[in-house]
Amino acid sequence: MENEQSIKEMVREKYTQIALQTIQPEKSSCCGDICCGDEKSYSVLSDNYENLEGYVKDANLGLGCGLPTNFAEIKEGDTVVDLGSGAGNDVFIARAITGENGKVIGIDMTSEMIAKAKINNSKIGYKNVEFVLGEIENTTLPNDSTDVVISNCVLNLVPNKRNAFKEIYRILKPGAHFSVSDIVLKGELPDSLRRSAEMYAGCVSGAIQLEDYLAIIREVGFENVEVKKISLTNLPDEILKEYLNNEDLQKFKRNEIGIFSVTVNGYKLSN
Repeated sequence: MENEQSIKEMVREKYTQIALQTIQPEKSSCCGDICCGDEKSYSVLSDNYENLEGYVKDANLGLGCGLPTNFAEIKEGDTVVDLGSGAGNDVFIARAITGENGKVIGIDMTSEMIAKAKINNSKIGYKNVEFVLGEIENTTLPNDSTDVVISNCVLNLVPNKRNAFKEIYRILKPGAHFSVSDIVLKGELPDSLRRSAEMYAGCVSGAIQLEDYLAIIREVGFENVEVKKISLTNLPDEILKEYLNNEDLQKFKRNEIGIFSVTVNGYKLSN
């Protein structure tokens, strides 16, 4: 428990720093430039939001690893919750879909991110968007209150992923669902490669094997769990060649081992 808390505090500190600095999305990675430790910065995970309705440039800090709203099956009038909402990027995209009759709630454990998101929303003037300070594993939302839960490259940073998905299950209405983009592993990566990858994309830290990730989701009660999209992260060749032998490099190229961004949907079919 003490270790879990120390990990949370480390994540909170890093994302506080990101919130307090001005980041150009095309130059940031999953953890922003602050984690990289030198001049190199690779945007290896972020997808392009710019053509999506509801896109707000100031809300895009380049911290995502997918486009969960593209797979979330959000409908007009839905109540949507974004876990780890940051500066509001996915919240504003979801709001464009739910419309005026819906509601979108962003939850983040970093007060500086909440403040940044509220400033962004004040420029737009949405009345049915709310940003709440809180932890993913222990929100203050009522049971069975949410139509869709989304999250973008955040749950892998949560030490207790089972509790996180149990909380998602609790707040979803029966018949409702989640769509989560995240970072997972496939196969056994050399520790040296994994540590090097973390320097380029902070959200690699905390990533677990894909099969373990999906097993946790099913164990807490979700059904019809489906991988909607999976993509190998675009690590620079100089990293791969430094840490992988020829055999492992070929496995990496064939997507048999590696660090992947994945978007997963799951459904709460009953209480």
